[in-house]
Amino acid sequence: MSDTRSVVEELYRRIGEGEGERESLGELFAEKLEWDIYGAETVPWAGPRGTREEAVEFFRSLPDHLRAEKFEVERILVDGEHAVALGHMRNVVLATGKVFDSPFAFHIKVEGGLITRYITFEDSLALARAFES
Repeated sequence: MSDTRSVVEELYRRIGEGEGERESLGELFAEKLEWDIYGAETVPWAGPRGTREEAVEFFRSLPDHLRAEKFEVERILVDGEHAVALGHMRNVVLATGKVFDSPFAFHIKVEGGLITRYITFEDSLALARAFES
């Protein structure tokens, strides 16, 4: 599996499988990567990351903060080593009980069969508000 579409599809397949597959997500990421989730400081996972282990820790920690109700990738657009995954998510923030419901876009870059860029675009204002007491 080295082409961009296959790597991205495998990423979302593993995410969809849940906790059992989270530990294997690291296999899809390069040792060093460009990662950013734009958002407020009140969101525990917002901000940049730069290593495979930090990426895996992100996925590992999500269930500590969110209960997923929906995560649906509706389309994956590929142009060479770049892909954009478009979809919709709905989560409950465990700390507040508030719902975060948002469309999303992920910009992913795959080089040598590994993800080297993972940038998230979502309604970061709605997410920050969902974390407010």
